Amino acid sequence: MFIPATYSFAVVLCLITMICWGSWANTQKLASKSWPFPLFYWDYSLGIIFLSLVFGLTLGSTGAEGRAFLDDLVQADSGSIGSAFLGGIIFNLANLLIVAAIDIAGMAVAFPVGIGIALVLGVLVNYLAVPVGDPLILLIGVAFVVLAILLDALAYRKLATGKAQTPSKGIILSIAGGVLMGFFYRFVASSISEDFANPEVGLMTPYAAVFIFSLGIFVSNFLWNSFFMYKPFQGRAVSYSDYFKIGTLKLHLIGILGGSIWCLGMVFSVISGEKAGFAISYGLGQGATMVAAAWGVFVWKEFKSAPKGTNTLVFLMFVSFLVGLSLIIYSRFA
Repeated sequence: MFIPATYSFAVVLCLITMICWGSWANTQKLASKSWPFPLFYWDYSLGIIFLSLVFGLTLGSTGAEGRAFLDDLVQADSGSIGSAFLGGIIFNLANLLIVAAIDIAGMAVAFPVGIGIALVLGVLVNYLAVPVGDPLILLIGVAFVVLAILLDALAYRKLATGKAQTPSKGIILSIAGGVLMGFFYRFVASSISEDFANPEVGLMTPYAAVFIFSLGIFVSNFLWNSFFMYKPFQGRAVSYSDYFKIGTLKLHLIGILGGSIWCLGMVFSVISGEKAGFAISYGLGQGATMVAAAWGVFVWKEFKSAPKGTNTLVFLMFVSFLVGLSLIIYSRFA
């Protein structure tokens, strides 16, 4: 199977992960406004399964190192399969909670709370499990990324319309989603052998683990996403029949594309874990918040009519992010 040979190459793949995780949501913007997010999310989850299977049957089944994808699935024990599957269940709920929090309280509340908690907790949990890199430099790097997220939140707050809001529900959802998001990656990583080239019997290689993870997302959709369909925290309820009545081939393909983009990032993040360490690969991936902010600034022109002082916050946000990113990468060499 394909495995990154050097730390430098692993970092490049992690940066691609960051771009993918910060860009997939643009596909939802391309979908019709009459196509509610829970319906879009079904196609998104199918896209994750599709690309994880493609990667498994191609990059995961070539080369002399590791185990072939199908052989890896057959030999995996129940513990490793269950861990990766549980990771998918946890991620799915976390993702839906954070999206709901954004819908209720806005990005200015949901992002610093939810993604900030996920970033710090995820790096800490994964570092304690597999301590790779200098912990102090890694922590300082994460702190700068969190600062960038806070500056991003302040910039979005300046765009607020001034309408009265009661974001307490959004804050609670953000906290819950952030905590869950901080743990999902560890369950996937713990199902993977630390030696990719000579994987331990019973544990999986990254490609098989991501495929099982994707199944956990899809299967749990029948519980989590069904709840958000029929009992949304905000907005109108939708039904399974709406998926077929409202949906068009174009809308379904856009959702599948969104899931495929996210899955590309997940695969690259996990296969980088051996050389970079799972804490670093996860931390770099969660820099996706700044990629999403870049889309908002440069493509969607969200700050075009922003009040005075907003551009300064945006500039400081990107500077803080670049400093944090550099420190996280350097922590492996220290």
